[in-house]
Amino acid sequence: MSLAECDRYLEEREQEHLEAIQEFLRIPSVSALPEHQGDVRRAAEWLADYLRRIGVPQVELLPTERNPVVFGAWHVDDAQPTAMIYGHYDVQPPDPLDLWISPPFEPQVREDKLYARGASDDKGNVMVALQGVEALVRTQGRPPINLKFFFEGEEEIGSPSLPAFMPNHREKLACDFIISADGGQPSLDQPGVTLTAKGIAACQVNVRTAATDLHSGMFGAAVPNAAQVTAHLAASFHTPDGRVAVEGFYDRVRELSEEERAELAAAQASAGPYWEKVGAPALWGEPGYSPGERVAARPTLDINGIWSGFQGEGVKTVTPAEGHFKITCRLVADQDPEEILTLIERHVEKHCPPWATATVERFPGSARPFGIRRDHPALKTAMEVLEQIFGKPPVIARQGGTIPVAEIFQRELGADMVFFAFGTPDGNVHAPNESMRLESMRRGRRAYCAYLTALAK
Repeated sequence: MSLAECDRYLEEREQEHLEAIQEFLRIPSVSALPEHQGDVRRAAEWLADYLRRIGVPQVELLPTERNPVVFGAWHVDDAQPTAMIYGHYDVQPPDPLDLWISPPFEPQVREDKLYARGASDDKGNVMVALQGVEALVRTQGRPPINLKFFFEGEEEIGSPSLPAFMPNHREKLACDFIISADGGQPSLDQPGVTLTAKGIAACQVNVRTAATDLHSGMFGAAVPNAAQVTAHLAASFHTPDGRVAVEGFYDRVRELSEEERAELAAAQASAGPYWEKVGAPALWGEPGYSPGERVAARPTLDINGIWSGFQGEGVKTVTPAEGHFKITCRLVADQDPEEILTLIERHVEKHCPPWATATVERFPGSARPFGIRRDHPALKTAMEVLEQIFGKPPVIARQGGTIPVAEIFQRELGADMVFFAFGTPDGNVHAPNESMRLESMRRGRRAYCAYLTALAK
């Protein structure tokens, strides 16, 4: 089909579509913070109303242990495949607020970018997909294939409710494959398709050296200092050159083939030297692998935060009695999150000195790694459409981040996920001044029109 009708529709309603996205972005649906629980619910209801507005005949909020799933269904023809469009309506906390140029929940357009928390991850991308569907419906009368919609409110906290939710809704959610509106492209002008996404495991290590903080002048020379023990224990998780030092951590990791390394190099080249933009004096990580390989295809262990003792301004002369640090691991094919957490527990037990105790607190939201086969028909169609839209073939990419539901869908529904989203690496996802380029939104809407049409039999 010619995209001319969709193009005209989208051009005529670009400002209307932008205003709808801004309305959605004003809802501070931060799933990690209890004080925003009502806002998360409000975002779910807003999104359900938008599905009804564009014509989806069946829309409902499906309850979970925490936040509801916004579900929609539009069956058009038994002979057509059924795709389920996935995304999430929750967002990351906006802190630190003082680094935002404009308030995180007051959307603002500057230099062809829309700035707000969730502009790219994932409200902007969700709306791009829905506005593409809307264009098809308004110009063709209905979607070209059967569609289901699944938008969750817990992705930013690891989708902890979905493992229990999915087995009870298999029939309702049944589909041939999933299209993810969560993700992005390698750059504004270079398309890409994603073969894998990493799994995740998270925990907190708690260290104690005494019953209470003590006077450093009276006890500091005799009682162990929890801040020092915590720092040493955290440092033990890596060798000086950047390899994870947890025994057994790499045992299940597959070595990269030459073909895979060439694909990763091409994907990195297409994204440009974004390493230079982070402000680090030098790069660091597992030796023997390029930065792109480490991020996209090698497992990682990050210390996300560490604290102990007095944190305020000025001086307080104490010997701290407790310390803490948080860890997340991004995992690759064949690694199991629960097994990795067990290895971390053994590492802590082995490296904690006898003058301290340390425990590992496992966090919910673990996810297994995800992968899609290269010859999946929906993936091949996505590659053809992206080449049509961008004017150049897509690179083969691997995602360093985690979308927990991808493996859950694969396991519970037998359906693979095709990543089809349009954020770019310069969008400051999870950071202050998150943004999405208006040009990416325009291209994304048009791409959804083309992709859903090309999937029709």
